[in-house]
Amino acid sequence: MRINPGNIGAWWKVEEVVKAVRERNIPLLIVVNGGSLERELLAKYGYPTAEALAESALNAVHALEDIGFTNMKVSLKASDVHLMVDAYRLFALQSDYPLHLGVTEAGTLVTGSVKSAIGIGTLLADGIGDTIRVSLAADPVEEVKVGFEILKALELRHRGVNVIACPTCGRVEIDVVKLANEIEKRLGHVRVPLTVSVLGCVVNGIGEGKEADIGIAGGEGHGILFKEGKLVRKVKSEELMETLLAEIEIMAKERESASSGNGSNGRDGQTAFPPGTASAESASTKKDIPLIRKV
Repeated sequence: MRINPGNIGAWWKVEEVVKAVRERNIPLLIVVNGGSLERELLAKYGYPTAEALAESALNAVHALEDIGFTNMKVSLKASDVHLMVDAYRLFALQSDYPLHLGVTEAGTLVTGSVKSAIGIGTLLADGIGDTIRVSLAADPVEEVKVGFEILKALELRHRGVNVIACPTCGRVEIDVVKLANEIEKRLGHVRVPLTVSVLGCVVNGIGEGKEADIGIAGGEGHGILFKEGKLVRKVKSEELMETLLAEIEIMAKERESASSGNGSNGRDGQTAFPPGTASAESASTKKDIPLIRKV
């Protein structure tokens, strides 16, 4: 259940909501939004600032604590990345309630993904945040994909294939863009964590892909298949993709079997936010977190 302090209205309405969720043991999400701040705070600060957002959230939290309610999570959203990051940082200095991160109304698929990655990623890298929401003017499936990739990039979620691919240059001997995208698409079902390298030439092939579990590098007429930084064999250029996919399927099944055999799901089962990475940090540690800008 969520409430917005800026638009819910009279306090008795809040008390009615709290009564209902308390009876059902449902947590409350306090959502503060730059577009719906209380009039008193807008008059105080002039316009939505990080300080205004943080104060609105803290006021709501303290008011709920005064009536004995603490089963809550807090979200301070804005479409401006700087504002959003600073607001969460200010709140995190003064409260240890779980935080739901998001850049609201971030925009279209490309623009919104970049904004979300920077805003959400910056805070997660600082140890701030417990859950996330990517808000895009796109298919909701894309929101989930972008959010998952943010967690993967920060190594907060270890599941699925991570494709490493080089940009185009004069040495490229294969269509890296097409291969990398097709490989990523066709390996969407793989759940075990695997790093796959798709490189355009053998000049830097194994060297640049040595951190990968498996990969290919293009060549004139032939390419190479390598595993864990070691050459496996040469492969005809037109067979590179299918060869790589087949080898990955074998590797994935082997790792799944190994995980099942020792009774563990491996890194695949790791939670997105391990204890101590987010709101569990002490306030003294958080006080060293800098703001992006002073508003």
